Amino acid sequence: MLSGNLLKSLRDLNRADKLYAVQVLVSGLAQEEANLLQPGVPYEVSSPDNSFGAAQAMLEFLEQSKQQQQT
Repeated sequence: MLSGNLLKSLRDLNRADKLYAVQVLVSGLAQEEANLLQPGVPYEVSSPDNSFGAAQAMLEFLEQSKQQQQT
């Protein structure tokens, strides 16, 4: 959490210094984001493959919908 003193100091900066502070923070965030995924490292990905329960639920829903349309 930011301290009140830091926030006051940031608010008291002139426009150019405020823009520079924002640029520094955004650059740091962008660098952190770039480091989240590394090349050559395997990552687990969710997939609907082998989701037989979900497939069964969808099939039942479609069958119920078809029956409701016929009546």
